[in-house]
Amino acid sequence: MSEQASSMLTANRPHSNNLLRRDVRFLGNILGDVLVHQGGRELLDIVEKIREMSKALRAEFIPELFAEFKQVINNLDPEIRHQVIRAFAIYFQLVNIAEQNHRVRRKRDYERSAGETVQPGSIESAIQVLKEQGIAIEDVKSMLGEISLELVMTAHPTEATRRAVLDIHQRIAHDMMELDNPSLTYREREKLREKLMNEVLTLWQTDELRGRKPTVIDEVRNGMYFFDETLFEVLPNVYEELERCLAKYYPGESWHVPTYLRFGSWIGGDRDGNPSVTAKVTWETLTLQRGLVLKKYEELLKNLMGLLSFSTNLVEVSEELVESIKRDREVVELHNVDIWRNDNEPYRIKLGYMLEKLANTQNNGAKNQRYNSPDELMADLLVIDNSLRHHYANYVADTHIRKIIRQVELFGFYLAALDVRQHSKEHENAMAEILKHMSIVDDYATLGEQEKIELLYKLLTDPRPLTSPHFEYSESTRECLDVYHTIYRAQQEFGRNCIHSYLISMTQGASDMLEVMVFAKEVGLFRIEAGGKVRSTIQSVPLFETIDDLHAAPGIMETLFNLPVYRQAVEAMGNLHEIMLGYSDSNKDGGAVTANWELRVALNTITSTAKKHNVKLKFFHGRGGALGRGGMPLNRSILAQPPHTIGGGIKITEQGEVLSSRYSMQGIAYRSLEQATWALITAARLAKYPEQQVADVAEWDEISKGISEAAQTKYQDLIFRDPDFMTYFKESTPLPEVGELNIGSRPSKRKNSDRFEDLRAIPWVFAWTQSRYLLPAWYAAGTALEGYVQGDAARLETLRTMYAKFPFFTSLIDNLQMALAKADLNIAKEYASMINDDQVRGRIFTLIEEEYARTSSLILEITGQADILDNVPVIQESIRLRNPYVDPLSYMQVQLLTELRALRDKGEDAPELLREVLLTINGIAAGLRNTG
Repeated sequence: MSEQASSMLTANRPHSNNLLRRDVRFLGNILGDVLVHQGGRELLDIVEKIREMSKALRAEFIPELFAEFKQVINNLDPEIRHQVIRAFAIYFQLVNIAEQNHRVRRKRDYERSAGETVQPGSIESAIQVLKEQGIAIEDVKSMLGEISLELVMTAHPTEATRRAVLDIHQRIAHDMMELDNPSLTYREREKLREKLMNEVLTLWQTDELRGRKPTVIDEVRNGMYFFDETLFEVLPNVYEELERCLAKYYPGESWHVPTYLRFGSWIGGDRDGNPSVTAKVTWETLTLQRGLVLKKYEELLKNLMGLLSFSTNLVEVSEELVESIKRDREVVELHNVDIWRNDNEPYRIKLGYMLEKLANTQNNGAKNQRYNSPDELMADLLVIDNSLRHHYANYVADTHIRKIIRQVELFGFYLAALDVRQHSKEHENAMAEILKHMSIVDDYATLGEQEKIELLYKLLTDPRPLTSPHFEYSESTRECLDVYHTIYRAQQEFGRNCIHSYLISMTQGASDMLEVMVFAKEVGLFRIEAGGKVRSTIQSVPLFETIDDLHAAPGIMETLFNLPVYRQAVEAMGNLHEIMLGYSDSNKDGGAVTANWELRVALNTITSTAKKHNVKLKFFHGRGGALGRGGMPLNRSILAQPPHTIGGGIKITEQGEVLSSRYSMQGIAYRSLEQATWALITAARLAKYPEQQVADVAEWDEISKGISEAAQTKYQDLIFRDPDFMTYFKESTPLPEVGELNIGSRPSKRKNSDRFEDLRAIPWVFAWTQSRYLLPAWYAAGTALEGYVQGDAARLETLRTMYAKFPFFTSLIDNLQMALAKADLNIAKEYASMINDDQVRGRIFTLIEEEYARTSSLILEITGQADILDNVPVIQESIRLRNPYVDPLSYMQVQLLTELRALRDKGEDAPELLREVLLTINGIAAGLRNTG
């Protein structure tokens, strides 16, 4: 039985790594036992039969075998089918755990065997290159002072896995790591297997589907999970490694690296299209975040109390520490902490008072008995640090106190800076109502753009208030104003940096940004002082999403920079302006090739505009996890930017399944952030010291532009100009059902509309991924590339040179490869069978099929590879091994969707069928390793 159970989860051919194979086999045996225990031998036999047939079909497509395969699936009893779906879905969960553990193991093995060899892509390799290239220490300091990366968690509904399931995954991962412990006895290994058997059984009996949509606060807590489990510990470790490497290659310097890497969040602040995110929810979010970070500091200080047992009978502490304790005794009343009674152990006494002040901070105690800012906590930590060094306990100070100081620098009293986001139309509506109340203009919305700019600028420079508590405003306008009051209050309570960016979705003019600044003026976030000096603690951040918006962006920023008061507001924010670029909507609007090109152009042109006005830009890249939404590894997404555009720092969204895959385990979180640091330093070095000036870049840009234009035409011919396309999309993908998967608090459409324009990019990509087309990530590329080459060998050679030497084109081609490898048009054809109109189905599927073949062929010619993804064999192999297990879920999903929709067409409800559809969605998402 164990061999058969194991075969279900092992590869089609021997895997190159024995330890990964061991883990998969081990988990396979356990899952097989669980299947027999829960469903009998019959369940395991049918799962094994389906797996074998799927594997055989992948090796060689035989029509008779395919017909039998489909018959087996179609004839499954509903109860058995339900369990078969879950068996394959849980298989992917277990293999994903094994692969994640293996990544951590590979890094440890490398470090153990490499000795003094420096690992590529590590922090040390980046610093080693700086030293080898003779870059002086002052230049290194300058570069470190300029780099900046903020990773922003969002609650975009793309994570299909429940928190309860993630908790089980983490316990399984931890126990599997223990298998590598060579000192385990036979009995201990048996106990470990029993424990894992219990976890997999619990996983089998845990509902992977949410019974309701998560609330915004549920999402806030889910985001905080990653800070609690990994990031609070891992982030300072990354800084520590950077400082270690700097000290190694640039000795004689006392290194304390400026804060360059931190996390932010949209969860609880992103109200675009989500009416559940209110000012009250934003305040609750900040309160919860402060509660977690104060709890973490409390744990650290309690741990320190156990460690710092230094006695004044043996050492002489600093006078500064003695005086600090004396002041605390005079002011701080003890209610929450029992003070240390041994007067000869002053560090423990001091930490007792610090714990009391932390508790008072959480409970909003008297100002003189709490920490009113992180700086006050930092000051107490520095007193301890200095005193330890006073009696030569430097090692203790370096090991424990320096890390806590770094944590306070990184997380403050707010854990992560919260961005607020709202749609530009909401501001316009509120402004129109307010201006009408004040009899300033009867219908603000009908004014031309220039008229709006002139009016708003006048209001911004007018010290008189625009709103009054005596007016009755609509609920939406009241809520709009409440948000600004909440931001002002939050900056007073949690620190100025808790919220400092206000993002505006669908920014289409300078007036959209000026509206935000006028509202900010109303509550004191922006003001002009008596001497004319501008004070501003919030910045309006444009989000340029569609291709038209990207084209308009430089002109919008030029208009704003030419307004003296706005320019002064930028100066008040450190002469730095944040600008967000949307990858999802630009892709949905123009396709993958055009979106990538237009984003490159926007980066360059907006940077040039800002440079004329001596403004540094921080570009915020709104990437999703899926390929159709700009998804790629963190280090690649940094290096994909033109080096001269990262001078003001980078922000990148991290969302959905990316959060759990990158940050649920400390080892993987560390490696991801280490590679990001390597990429940041590398990009900064290339910006300052270009390795070579490639003379052909201007020509390559012109070629890329032509390819982009051809791709856009081809893409929009299908998506926008084909009258049957939306019918094809809705009927051949699980789009309607995706909206019933309770994975996010936000609706899947901006409006209650069936128009393509109102469909959010996330369900758009999610549905195409589920149906194995992955169409948004590759469609139209082949036609565009072929249109340039036109059978000319010299032109093909030019594209090959571009692939080798032009980072933009390299990244584009490699992303296309990844999309083509994950797509499967044989499976997609099954989804197309759900389309009612035979003519629509045949015509559009043929278009897609021909474009897929054309794109694959051109990619292989450009790269010189025999097969797609030959350049990344590890991922190629992973996709190849997963496909036979994803395929049965896809075929079952098609069958279930067909049955479900037929019943719904008759007006009948089928909750059990819907539940099975949703289970297949979860399983396919886990199998393909991304959703939206």
